[in-house]
This record gives sequence, structure tokens and C-alpha cells, in this order.
Amino acid sequence: MPDAYNVALMGATGAVGTELLALLEERNFPIKSLKLLASPRSAGKQVSFKGKSLTVEETSAEAFKGVDIVLASAGGSTSKQWAKAIVDAGALMIDNSSAFRMEASVPLVVPEVNPDDAKDHSGIIANPNCTTILMSVALWPLHQIQPIRRVVVATYQSASGAGARAMEEVKQQARAILDGKTPPTESFPYPLAFNLFPHNSPLNEQGYCEEEMKMVNETRKIFGVSDLRVSATCIRVPVLRAHSEAVNLEFWQPFSVAEAREAIAQAKGVTLKEDWEANYFPMPIDASGEDDVLVGRIRQDLSHPNGLELWLCGDQIRKGAALNAIQIAELVVAKQWLKQPTAVSV
Repeated sequence: MPDAYNVALMGATGAVGTELLALLEERNFPIKSLKLLASPRSAGKQVSFKGKSLTVEETSAEAFKGVDIVLASAGGSTSKQWAKAIVDAGALMIDNSSAFRMEASVPLVVPEVNPDDAKDHSGIIANPNCTTILMSVALWPLHQIQPIRRVVVATYQSASGAGARAMEEVKQQARAILDGKTPPTESFPYPLAFNLFPHNSPLNEQGYCEEEMKMVNETRKIFGVSDLRVSATCIRVPVLRAHSEAVNLEFWQPFSVAEAREAIAQAKGVTLKEDWEANYFPMPIDASGEDDVLVGRIRQDLSHPNGLELWLCGDQIRKGAALNAIQIAELVVAKQWLKQPTAVSV
């Protein structure tokens, strides 16, 4: 395997794309060449990387020739549009959209949880949904000690989950409301500043939105437990960056709080953050810019002898998206799993 790789970043000018670029530099990923790809609107922009100015190119099939890894973060429709061209070019597509997550032939990977699944790719590896990633990293250490029977989770999702424009819109909304003006609502259906509302993704017949079902189905696939009981309620909150989750867990038998704290404290990708005397637990402001998922307020569920409660916060743009994708790339490079002889049908 080569010592350096030809990398393309699709969706380079978005919030996650910008974070991907920063992480490639910060983590010193072995890059031979780097292409920045985006929509025609963004083509021609200059972006700095390792002290050099790179020009953003318009995404095209020609752009993938000679590329080893494509980090895709331009939305599901764009991923579907270019997946065949990427795979046909012989590149590995690490896709941050929901386009291929539930395809049986596409691994859905969180490196701290199911790294070996990445070996069986056929040209595409999917990055899970942000809330799923954060929860999976926090729960996996507990699941390894004692299998989880049921998960009930409520998410408190920041504006960053809807992209850079949404983050800016919340700032504009706050200014408008404080000035007594009507707040703009382009990225969201309702004002998010000084407000909150259920996640506005489409609802199914059972009343669960698409975001909630992602947590259900993706967690089952990542954990390898097809009948894992998961119920989610996803809420947008007026926070710029980093998601939070209140998680209720039911195990098959009692699980001591002390053992759970010890497992979290020793696990990779998570940081136990608890100060009970000061009533200080993870907050989005603490998690922003951090690689680890912050976990705290681990306590016995008073309503169930086999239950635990915990609270977590994680940077949606970082571990919830860009960092997880980079970690997948680092994994396949380190394990020499980059190339596969067969290609996925897309």
C-alpha cells in the first residue's frame, strides 16, 4: 500500500466539509494530492490547506480519476448522483449522507464500535447519522459488559446539524427577535432562536420522524442486533454547535452505576464528565471542538431495577460527522482495506 493517498473532498465548502479539511490537516492524514469538489456555485473559491491555496473544482466524473478516497459530504442526492462514478474510478467513497446507510452491502461504521465491518466494503462505507454516532460511542462500552435490552433516547440537536447556513440563521433570528423584528426562517420551518421544536424531518405513519427512525435502524445495524428495542424523540434546540442526548437504558439484569462509570471512564472516544457537588455535567459548550463524546450524570433509573440513565454531549460536526469519516479513512488505510475486487451496485 502507498504511504500517501490521493483524496477528494466532495462538499468541500459546507460546514462538515470545512471540518473535514481542518481534520485532515490536524491529524496529518497521509495525503499525496487533495481535490476540493463542490457545486458550480462554489467552484473557483480559494481554500487554504497546510499553508497552500487550493481551488475548489466543480464535481464531475473526470475529477475522480486517480483518486483513492472520496470523503463525501454534500447530501444524499449528490452522493447518489456520483456514487457510480466514484466506485467505477476505483476510489473508496466514505459517505456522510443517509443515501446508503441501510443498504445491506454497505458497511455502516463507527470505528470505536464495529471497525471490522469496514473490511467488507465494496467501494462505499457509510458514516452514520450524527445522533447515532454519539449515542453508539457512549453505549457500546456498557453493551460489551451486559447487552442492552432497550434504549429510550431524547435528543437536543443544535443548529449545526442543518449546516452552516442554519447556524448563521439562528444568529440572525436572535438579533431580529431582540430588535423586535420578524425572524427569518429559511433553513428551519420555525424560528429556532429562543425556541425549540420536534425535528422537522418527514413523519411516518406511526408518528416518528425520519431522524428518529435513523437512530432506531442505524443503531441496530451498527450493534449487530436486529431486534434491539430503540425509541427516539428528536428535538431541535437553540444551540449553535454540539448535540445532547438524554438516554434511558434497560438491561437484562441490574447494572451498577459504579461499574457503568468505570466502563465509560476507560472507553475510547468518550470522556466521563461529572462533578456531582457542583451539579456540573456535560454541556454543548464543553463538547464543541472536542473529539470525545462527553458522558455524565450516570444514575440508577428509579422506575426500573435493571435501568440506568445517562446524559451525553458531542460535537455534531466533529465526531458526529467529519471526525468519524476521517477515522474510517485512517482505519482502512492502516488495515490495508482500501481496495476491494468487487464493486457495489449503485
